[in-house]
Amino acid sequence: MTEADLLYKGNRRNEGRKAGDNHRARSAKGDTIEQRPEEINSRETFGNWEMDSVMGCKGSKAALVVLTERLTRYPVIIRVPDHTMESVVRALDRMERRMGAKFREVFHSITVDNGCEFQDCEGMERSKRARKPRTKIFYCHPYSAYERGSNENMNRIIRRFFPKGTNFDNVSAAEVAEWLANYPRRILGWKTPQTLYDEYMTVAA
Repeated sequence: MTEADLLYKGNRRNEGRKAGDNHRARSAKGDTIEQRPEEINSRETFGNWEMDSVMGCKGSKAALVVLTERLTRYPVIIRVPDHTMESVVRALDRMERRMGAKFREVFHSITVDNGCEFQDCEGMERSKRARKPRTKIFYCHPYSAYERGSNENMNRIIRRFFPKGTNFDNVSAAEVAEWLANYPRRILGWKTPQTLYDEYMTVAA
């Protein structure tokens, strides 16, 4: 694969970013991105994720919750029945039940925006299996999608499969997640997110 094969080429600028845009429309429900450790900012460690949601068409209640691991760009896509914070928390609960203690090792932190679906910080952080939190949530500034750049890029690719106007009520995201995980990335030295994710999971085992 060469640069000509890339889905998106060239440098992206933070278009629309203006001085003063980082004021918060609503108070963050947890720690903000300013409190995020430098090792997360610099993508030095595995297990730090970005999370967003992709809405369906008008009249479609279902949505996609999209998580992207910052170091490997590994994707997790979960279809939820509606665009609410309760559904996001339940989705994380299901993942934790399936992964067990491994969840805390894989999801050290999750960075989200200030959307209504991510307002239950306590619910997203608390564990269903143990007393200590299962992950740490950090909130971006409003109107600052560039602070979740890997997630935004993932969403753009997802829209190639599910264009705006898609009804997510009967959509399965598993095949899209698999394709994204096995798509070679220039930023990864032409390795796939799946390859790097497996390498880190082997070290953690």
